Amino acid sequence: MTRVIMHGCNGHMGQVITGLCKEDDNIEIVAGIDLYDGIKNDYPVFASLRDCDVEADVIIDFCNAKAVDGLLDYCRETKMPVVLCTTGLSEEQLTRVEEVSKTVPILRSANMSLGINTLMDLVKKATAVFAEAGFDIEIVEKHHNQKLDAPSGTAIALADAINEELNNEYEYKYDRSQERKKREKKEIGISAVRGGNIVGEHDVIFAGTDEVITIQHTAYSKGVFGKGAMEAAKFLKGKPAGLYDMKDVIASH
Repeated sequence: MTRVIMHGCNGHMGQVITGLCKEDDNIEIVAGIDLYDGIKNDYPVFASLRDCDVEADVIIDFCNAKAVDGLLDYCRETKMPVVLCTTGLSEEQLTRVEEVSKTVPILRSANMSLGINTLMDLVKKATAVFAEAGFDIEIVEKHHNQKLDAPSGTAIALADAINEELNNEYEYKYDRSQERKKREKKEIGISAVRGGNIVGEHDVIFAGTDEVITIQHTAYSKGVFGKGAMEAAKFLKGKPAGLYDMKDVIASH
């Protein structure tokens, strides 16, 4: 049994994970952290980690970037492992994550979905075949109309995975409207669509002569990210200090 402190328990993802944990006999939320106390949970909720007196194996964090500094301080002092799911961290915070991971187990990934992280492995293998054969590579991502950033962090992570396979020789093209020219061979096009309540869709397109291969991942609810975070927590329990990601979780299965 993995005992979890849910950091940001009363936020949307905190409640998604709370529901998912009730259906899994191998993980339990034993305490929550949230300033908002208007939701009834089956576990005690504290205003801060400093107030929490419940023993646990790992923290799952789905809070906000402002709370990450205090979270890292707490984990450094207590050596508590943390699955860090909060996005929008500054460069300074990312550097701090790397520093703290030298003494604390930290798992951080651009996307917590098991499917997306498996997709990254698949596109690397596909790139090794198709790029050498002259195929063009494009990424199209679609999200809801409330998403602030574009392209998505996942789209960039997919592009980075592809480019790593290509010795980082390709450039990213985000916009073709400002110039009239043919597509360069060594570029990865990245396009963003925003509309409705699309949870998340990513297409990686390998376009060659007379054939097109598309590898697609579609998220129908945010539960896929919660499930990934839970699997990450189970994986991180008992691990030595270090910086881990979802690829490590997938490799352990």
